[in-house]
Amino acid sequence: MGFKRLLASLGAGGASVETELAEANVVPGGVVQGEVRIRGGAVDQLIEGLSVGLQGRVEIEGGDHEVKQDIEFTEVRLGGDLAIAAGALQVVPFGLEIPWETPITNIAGRPLPGMHIGVTTELEIARALDAGDLDPIQVHPLPAQQAVLDAFGELGFRFVSADLERGRIRGTRQLLPFYQEIEFCPPEQYRGLNQVELTFVTDDREMDVILEMDKKPGLFSESSDSYRAFQVGLHDFRDTDWTGYLHQWLADVGGRRNWL
Repeated sequence: MGFKRLLASLGAGGASVETELAEANVVPGGVVQGEVRIRGGAVDQLIEGLSVGLQGRVEIEGGDHEVKQDIEFTEVRLGGDLAIAAGALQVVPFGLEIPWETPITNIAGRPLPGMHIGVTTELEIARALDAGDLDPIQVHPLPAQQAVLDAFGELGFRFVSADLERGRIRGTRQLLPFYQEIEFCPPEQYRGLNQVELTFVTDDREMDVILEMDKKPGLFSESSDSYRAFQVGLHDFRDTDWTGYLHQWLADVGGRRNWL
């Protein structure tokens, strides 16, 4: 084995990979199109595997603190046993399906702080692995999700933050190992609430909408959480007045402080 080939087997001077997305704006259940460009290194090499996937940054509880971990939640293998000559360029097109549960990263054209979702690329070569940079995608709400988000805005709620939490929400259609929480600060009319966290768990027919409402402490009581959940059809959501529906629930929990 020559010195260049030895270095290439260790990842130095070997083939490199770069991914280019045709369109970074997607919705849950959609497809992101793109192509992977493989550039040959100093010597001829055999590509043993090529894959693309989606990755999110997830908060994981660890004792008394939380850590963030990048978790890949879907993957498509594009091929293997591909010979790449030194200095040559190979272009592999792909279409990567976006799971219905994929977290939202943009609302009304504005990115949600705390959301890191993107396409990952891995190139497998004998005794070496070249992982390309994360290519961010912008995941916009489905119309049914947007209707619920619009209702929060009409009620005067203000967006605070968003994150991904590792774990499962019992009683939902959840398949991914994490879920998204979108946190809102309530207006004065819901003075009994500290905050409201909104979660969507979606499939191709409908979605579970989960509200976690943090109640303020009262004179003789501590702060507490209250949960509500309901289902929304992806195709018949327009039949409901979501502003009135949410107000009824939120006012029942947070319209006043529980002083007793």
